[in-house]
Amino acid sequence: MERENRIDSVHWLIINGEKRIATVNLFPGVQVYNEKLIVKEDIEYRLWDPFRSKLAASIIKGLKTLPFQEGSKVLYLGASTGTTASHISDILGENGVIFCVEISPRVARDLLDKCVKYRKNMIPIIEDARKYGNYYSLFGNIDVVYCDIAQPDQTDIAISNCKHFLKKGGDLLLVIKSRSINVIKKPSQVFKEEEKKLRRAGFKVKQIIPLDPFDKDHILIHTMFV
Repeated sequence: MERENRIDSVHWLIINGEKRIATVNLFPGVQVYNEKLIVKEDIEYRLWDPFRSKLAASIIKGLKTLPFQEGSKVLYLGASTGTTASHISDILGENGVIFCVEISPRVARDLLDKCVKYRKNMIPIIEDARKYGNYYSLFGNIDVVYCDIAQPDQTDIAISNCKHFLKKGGDLLLVIKSRSINVIKKPSQVFKEEEKKLRRAGFKVKQIIPLDPFDKDHILIHTMFV
């Protein structure tokens, strides 16, 4: 195994001839989803599985810029058990913060047990993302909103949260699952309609990435709030 290169806090590793991405583990020795831990030159990396994380899939599929930086403040809608959120936590470091919104108390218990009790830069918010007025623990302007909610109104939920919390010039990364919005229309038509919603709401579309073969009928849209 040898380290190949480094791009914006995401590390590309060659393991057994296969190119993999990873983040530096903010809490060495602690796994979140049984991901493989690799130690190289006294640094522990967590391999980032693109079949478990749509953000990892988008990076492998060619995401041009990763808006998360060390010290950034992030709002994550649909944090689930923390697979992707924990890698963002690695990137943000101890000076950043990620507010993790999850509607399901049962799922949130895993988020608390696997992530929050170790990672002090993760703040859980057990709430419906439509009710952003109830995010009592969220403070300050947000640099990046990441939204992965499989709901028919997922784009509207992302837009309303951004208008309330995201700073001007901030980034929105929105995962769209066409089948959650409309099972009859072609995915390409659904994607165009959701993109138009974003443009009408004042977002500048920077990049659209199909996530197949990792996630069928999914795209990730990277936008800037202007």
